[in-house]
Amino acid sequence: MSKIILDNVRKSYDGKNDVIKGVSLTIDDGEFLVLVGPSGCGKSTLLRMIAGLESITDGTISISDRVVNDIEPSERDIAMVFQNYALYPHMTVRENLAYGLKNRKTPKAEIDRRIEAAAKSLEIYDFLDRKPRQLSGGQRQRVAMGRAIVREPAAFLFDEPLSNLDAKLRVQMRVEIKRLQRSLATTSVYVTHDQMEAMTLADRLVVLNGGRIEQVGTPIELYEKPATTFVATFIGSPSMNLLALDQVGNSNYSLNLNANEALLRDIHTIGVRPEDVVVVEDHAQPAFKTQVHVDAIELVGAESYIHSHLNDDVSFIFRVAGRSRMKVGDMIHIGAEAENIHLFDRDGRRINL
Repeated sequence: MSKIILDNVRKSYDGKNDVIKGVSLTIDDGEFLVLVGPSGCGKSTLLRMIAGLESITDGTISISDRVVNDIEPSERDIAMVFQNYALYPHMTVRENLAYGLKNRKTPKAEIDRRIEAAAKSLEIYDFLDRKPRQLSGGQRQRVAMGRAIVREPAAFLFDEPLSNLDAKLRVQMRVEIKRLQRSLATTSVYVTHDQMEAMTLADRLVVLNGGRIEQVGTPIELYEKPATTFVATFIGSPSMNLLALDQVGNSNYSLNLNANEALLRDIHTIGVRPEDVVVVEDHAQPAFKTQVHVDAIELVGAESYIHSHLNDDVSFIFRVAGRSRMKVGDMIHIGAEAENIHLFDRDGRRINL
């Protein structure tokens, strides 16, 4: 069982201020778990602690039922893939793939078997005798992944492996990584700041903020029921519209929800995703309704994003299908039904009706 367990893990560099603030998490055998969050949230630090490249200030980390706090990285039975490939430039692809296995005194026949299998799976078999400088960025990243695969570790750790690739190649490599992980069924922990990458790859997502876990769940769970306003705006592109009710004023919107008065009093902020907004007639009465001023129209192919505002302080973005006939300067009514409205209290925590 290649399960990874973090129990109240903390990290401090000065002995006073924690950069990882009591993280507890179980990563199941064979699971693809993605750590996502903004720069400085602690996701790479947490990954490096699992790998043994960063020490732990407090708590425990277990891999395959073995506490690894004081175990060297080379003894943790993990393989790490970095964003900068970390290939030896003077070695061929074959030699790069074989290097770690030779250090472990793996028999030559076994090395050859693993290299051939990994190279064919990653479609780099024809490049085995080339050196890294003769490869494209995508091919180098495949070699870096191959070097991890041939080790047949208990777990893979990925530290933003696609960040150096162009947008089109990132999409291709996302598909490749997911396919490989499913076929190998190896426990994987993947760090990224790209929420689209996180949503498409993860079995489960962990959203980190300021060294703490904001929410853990499947991508669809975090998208449909964000636990906090932070998760609501981080997951989804474009991000969720948030309207603080004391900010927009009673004359600028209507909100009709089937809820008791005590619960309604707790609502401080409402959230609506751009794709859940609809243009409505003046007489329509959806659960949420407001009037906006169109500022810009962004055509992105089969749909358009309308950038607008309610007043000088409150902006709003929504999606319409195809080429919109709206014009900058138009005043239009928009709305959303109750099932598409997200409610949050004054502390930014989700309220469920």
